[in-house]
Amino acid sequence: MSALWDDLVGHDAVIEQMRQAANRPNELAQSWLITGPAGSGRSLVARAFAAELLGEGDDTASIDRQVRAQTHPDLTVLATDRVLIPIDDVRELVEMSYRSPTSSPWRIIIIEDADRMVERTSNVLLKALEEPAERTIWVLCAPSEADVIPTIRSRVRSVRLGVPAVADIAAMLMARDGVAPDIAEQSARHAQSHIGMARRLATSEEARERRARSLELVIGIRAVSDAVNAAAEIVSLATDDAKAYTESRDESERAEFLHAIGVAPGEAVPPALRAQIRTLEENQKRRATRSLRDGIDRVLTDLESLFRDILVDALGGDVPLTNAELHPAIREWNGRNQPDHTVRILDAIDAARHRIERNVTPLLALEALFVEASGVAST
Repeated sequence: MSALWDDLVGHDAVIEQMRQAANRPNELAQSWLITGPAGSGRSLVARAFAAELLGEGDDTASIDRQVRAQTHPDLTVLATDRVLIPIDDVRELVEMSYRSPTSSPWRIIIIEDADRMVERTSNVLLKALEEPAERTIWVLCAPSEADVIPTIRSRVRSVRLGVPAVADIAAMLMARDGVAPDIAEQSARHAQSHIGMARRLATSEEARERRARSLELVIGIRAVSDAVNAAAEIVSLATDDAKAYTESRDESERAEFLHAIGVAPGEAVPPALRAQIRTLEENQKRRATRSLRDGIDRVLTDLESLFRDILVDALGGDVPLTNAELHPAIREWNGRNQPDHTVRILDAIDAARHRIERNVTPLLALEALFVEASGVAST
């Protein structure tokens, strides 16, 4: 059994279903679609499933390491940092899918964010799903079945993931990362059960401080000048957060790549391999840009949780608050504002997200949002 299943939280039924499927090769579906909300563990399930299929009695620890590092010769993972997956990337995958596996029973191809394929790109993939190569398994990941075209939905076996419970994620953080119980519970709650974000908050004091500062800035807005200043500082915080995340990832990725091509630390890269290094660096730059957008989106998600908490408190709802630590500030906000103003801000958060998707600069989108927050309704 692959140890990668241990990375998953709250999906025992799915784990059992997919492990049983992997152990019945004669009945195994060759095209899969794993769906679930952000942070539910779609890509983790896909990789654990791949490790289970690639292992089959071999050294499972070695297979797990190769799957984690994406260095296994019979595993290909397409994970894009772009808004859309390029059609040429999918064409390459389709061509690769007809090659026989080199050292394992199966060739596994994972497409993360399959919802980022336009219809024309999806149709390139469709033929390979309709008539897959004999020893190839396709695994697509998307937020929901509705995010892929109907003809693909009809040709895959669907696996749906739910949102893990806060308590389950907190327990995982304590067991795997040695996180203190209070930090584990707080991080799982603040991440709203997003596994990756929960781990990041739990293991980075700076990430926790940046989140707290962002919410503090917004709930403290009283005037338009506060709104403009808050927007500038939050963009700066998100930029720092994205930079910290991508720099550490870039360094480890570069080191792993150099090791894979046989270049020792400190050695010059041979001229014949420099083009590959340039490609890696270009991909990392694109990822940095995407990481900033994702960071801004995460701020908007955190703000949604804050203003939902404000609305719950205003209406006397019997629902646990995501940001329970801010209850005094939430009560103060509700003493100055009416619930309809909070509803308008929630609508403005949604509008800001759509503006950024249409390439409005994050600073301008946040300024418009926070100006809305600065307007005080009648008390």
